[in-house]
Amino acid sequence: MWRAGRVARLSGRGAVRAFSSEPSEPPSPHQPHASPRTQAEKLRRRRRREAAILSGQSRAAKVQWSEKEKIVYTAHTPPGTKKDTNTAFPSSYSPEYVESSWYEWWEKEGVFRPETQEGLPHAVDQTFCLCIPPPNVTGSLHLGHALTVAVEDALVRWKRMQGLRVLWVPGCDHAGIATQTVVERKLLRERGKHRRSFSRQEFLQEVWSWKNEKGEEIYQQLRQLGASLDWSRACFTMDPGFSRAVTEAFVRLSDSGLIYRSEALVNWSCALESAISDIEVDLKELPGPTMLSVPGYERTVEFGTLFTFAYPTEDDGVEVCVSTTRPETMLGDVAVAVHPDDPRYQALHGKQCRHPFTHRLLPVITDPSIDMTLGTGAMKVTPAHDHTDFLLSQTHSLPRLTVIGGDGTMTPPCGQWLQGVKRFDARQLVVEALAEKKLFRGRRDHAMNLPVCSRSGDVIEPLIRKQWFVRCREMAQRAVQAVEDGELEIIPQIHTKTWKNWLSSISDWCISRQLWWGHQVPAYQVELPGNQEGQWVWGRTEDEARQRAALQYGVKPEAVALTRDPDVLDTWFSSALFPFAMLGWPDETPDLQRFYPNSILETGSDLIFFWAARMVMLGSALTGRLPFKQILLHPLVRDKHGRKMSKSLGNVIDPLDIIHGVPLEKLLEKVVEGNLDPREQLVALEAQRTDFPDGIPECGTDALRFALCSNSIQGDAISLSVSQVLTCRNFCNKMWQTLRFTLGALEDNPTPLTSLDQIRPVGVMDQWICSRLFSTVEHCERHLQAYELHSAASSLQAFWVHSLCDVYLECVKPVLAPAAADGGPSRQQACSVLFHCVGVSLALLAPFMPFITEELWQRLHAPSAAVTPQASLCLQPYPRSSQMAHCHFPEVERDFLLVKEVVRVARALRAQCGLTREKPAMWAVCSPPEAQTLLRFQSAVGTLGRVSSLQVFCPHGADGPAHLTAPPSRSPVGVVSHTPPPSGCLVGVVSHTCQLHLHVQNASDVDQQVERLTQRRNKLVPRLEEVLHTLRSPDFLSKAPARVQQQMENKVSALQQELKTIEEQLEALEVTPTTE
Repeated sequence: MWRAGRVARLSGRGAVRAFSSEPSEPPSPHQPHASPRTQAEKLRRRRRREAAILSGQSRAAKVQWSEKEKIVYTAHTPPGTKKDTNTAFPSSYSPEYVESSWYEWWEKEGVFRPETQEGLPHAVDQTFCLCIPPPNVTGSLHLGHALTVAVEDALVRWKRMQGLRVLWVPGCDHAGIATQTVVERKLLRERGKHRRSFSRQEFLQEVWSWKNEKGEEIYQQLRQLGASLDWSRACFTMDPGFSRAVTEAFVRLSDSGLIYRSEALVNWSCALESAISDIEVDLKELPGPTMLSVPGYERTVEFGTLFTFAYPTEDDGVEVCVSTTRPETMLGDVAVAVHPDDPRYQALHGKQCRHPFTHRLLPVITDPSIDMTLGTGAMKVTPAHDHTDFLLSQTHSLPRLTVIGGDGTMTPPCGQWLQGVKRFDARQLVVEALAEKKLFRGRRDHAMNLPVCSRSGDVIEPLIRKQWFVRCREMAQRAVQAVEDGELEIIPQIHTKTWKNWLSSISDWCISRQLWWGHQVPAYQVELPGNQEGQWVWGRTEDEARQRAALQYGVKPEAVALTRDPDVLDTWFSSALFPFAMLGWPDETPDLQRFYPNSILETGSDLIFFWAARMVMLGSALTGRLPFKQILLHPLVRDKHGRKMSKSLGNVIDPLDIIHGVPLEKLLEKVVEGNLDPREQLVALEAQRTDFPDGIPECGTDALRFALCSNSIQGDAISLSVSQVLTCRNFCNKMWQTLRFTLGALEDNPTPLTSLDQIRPVGVMDQWICSRLFSTVEHCERHLQAYELHSAASSLQAFWVHSLCDVYLECVKPVLAPAAADGGPSRQQACSVLFHCVGVSLALLAPFMPFITEELWQRLHAPSAAVTPQASLCLQPYPRSSQMAHCHFPEVERDFLLVKEVVRVARALRAQCGLTREKPAMWAVCSPPEAQTLLRFQSAVGTLGRVSSLQVFCPHGADGPAHLTAPPSRSPVGVVSHTPPPSGCLVGVVSHTCQLHLHVQNASDVDQQVERLTQRRNKLVPRLEEVLHTLRSPDFLSKAPARVQQQMENKVSALQQELKTIEEQLEALEVTPTTE
């Protein structure tokens, strides 16, 4: 991490290493090492985004939203009892009304428990199990959590409705560093006491008190998101059972030689006085000199400056210049390294430099990994405070001198003038001392990445410490092999290469943390009378460890004195055990036998290494089986400006603010309370004012979940805007109004409805909507199986809005109108079809939008005797295409594509001549097959196209007009014409074989028609040129299939025909007298 601050760097593999809590772990995906040019470009992009925000250039169109009436559910419903859906149906959708009471009822009825699902009539003998990525007990939900819940709950609810035995286990992580930091701040704020003011046990009692008071908040937030978790199996990583699993894992891995104790360089937070993991290190990009606040310092500290100084050699008058961003570490320098082929230093090979303060002799060593093109080509070597230098010390057998202590102060080897001085205060003292000795050679601005502890805000100090490590290489190889052999599938596959590359070069994992809150390492230092010191044993209990020590050293147990390691284990160690520890491991519990291995792991792509890979490694090592069969990774959620949502940027959105709504003032307060860097705070405040000038309106849980699932979870990133969520809220209102209409139609239908398996639609529009429903069910099956939730969600929304509402309801309204309530078969069939279209659609949407679908489904089935009072949509069978094959009419769907185009062109012609309420007559000049289709759908064409009559004329073909017949219709619109349409009609082109002629009596004035036709011509000309260019391309002619080439030729014909028609209409209008 610090290597970006050095001028001379190692070339090759060592140069890409970052300081790490692992001895030599590659950089993490969220902290990639990049070249200076890449870092500079990344910084420039970030600055451009910030500048756009501050200047208002990124200001998007204001979200169009009018405050909706908030309707509240007021019926007396004790918690856990079923919501009363017999109350009056509110006139509009209100999220607060809809989402009230349902979750408590689901939970009390045991809907989410696998034991309940086993008794379902459609139950199958299959299991589906997964664990939720356990959020930190200290945390609150952000949109990343909401995305995880939306995706996982959609899969879980879908599998549950398919009849599988589903277990989704909730969990919460003890979050060692985060929780300890929160409690320490609380004690300091409320009592003025530090952690060291308490004994370890007293402090842990304070943490447990805080956890018991605040720890359930995250669970309540998950409930608000509708997560259908089995709360009876909720798992906290510090629970006694889980703690026993952690101890068991440590002992077994130690017994097998996979855990060992060693000295290595680690990420160290001086504020926490603990090693931390890579995931807890943020790289702060600095463009140059930057003043930053550092814990423990009253004044800000400057970073982003490169200092150059000289080391005098033993030869008089010869010096070697080196550069560093951390001059305070030069007290720990033990050598100067140069490339063996660098001509500037050939004479210094084997020579020695004299340290100006400690007077130590520093050898000039040569190493081919030194990049002699960078800086002076000479590099100071500080093995105890730099990872690359640590590797050099191993190669060249150099000493490692620690000059900065765990508390961040300089150590005694620095000399009395620096001993006890804070490291960044010592920086200035060292520079001044070098200048006094005339060895300082200058300073200059330097862009760099500064490693910062995400928990404390402290600047990371690499330190050498004795720690416990997990030996990873063999386990990692098995994890790679599992993917290559197909035993473990990673979705999307793009991550497979990354998985292999990272695990193939993995290093051992440091699992020690110098904290009090967490799982204390179950290892003990052995003290025997008069001999061995520093030996370690481990055990499930102290007594077991004593017995092991006695056996190992051949003494009686009472002669062994043990001192337990005060450190705790890395939180990621316990999290890696979650798939089996949550099921009762190491005991062979019924849950472990039924639900392990889990079916799938779904999590963010940023956790592929820190959690997913470690679960695979430890799960395989401890249980002998992979912990799951699939890994589904979703991308990061970004804001509308393309920036990663991060607390450090102040752009994190609380999903509850989207669900319930929040004013702008509250959003700004959260930014101010975030303790951001001044510039970041300025950008964050302006972004909030720009993005949410009126705050965030109430959108509801269903709309948020559906918006999240409507984005591809197998893409690079998800950029979510509130306007997207509002669109989904409008969809909820569309569903609401559809059901109001449906219930009204059913109330006026005294005839019993036909069941779905017996329905046999006769009317062409009934056949079309049933077939569209079948196709939608089939589409959902295919895409849910492939975890393409966005495609399934898009298909469902398209069916409800565009097929059911925009087409079918408009077409059957005359049939369902009270005036037409004659009990005829057409009305009866329309009622049955509408009932099943709505009911099946609600079931299809239930995994995505659980609250509104439950509410509407209960109201739809309120009069049904087939539904028991305690039935929930959650436990109904998920629609299957195999059960609806009798509803599939592919020819009808195919024919209706022509109808849709005819309606589109007819509406465009109406708009062209300014018609609003008038219904003109329309002629269709087309081929005989097209004519037959239009006559078959004459009622739909008339209703949707808003025309009074449809006359079909076929100018060519043996099967001319005489062979065409219009099918019977209750309201005949279409007739077969034996004469062409009259002159003076507005003409629109549907295809190269079909034209529409709209006979308009009172059209808008001639000038307006000319203007519209001219605009249309100006659009078509470049489009035709583009298509012709493609069609004439040699690549297209040689590579495109014949079918595609034919489609392009048809498109050319249609465009040419439409342009010809427009020219004819313009010529006709030129001789038309204008109305004064």
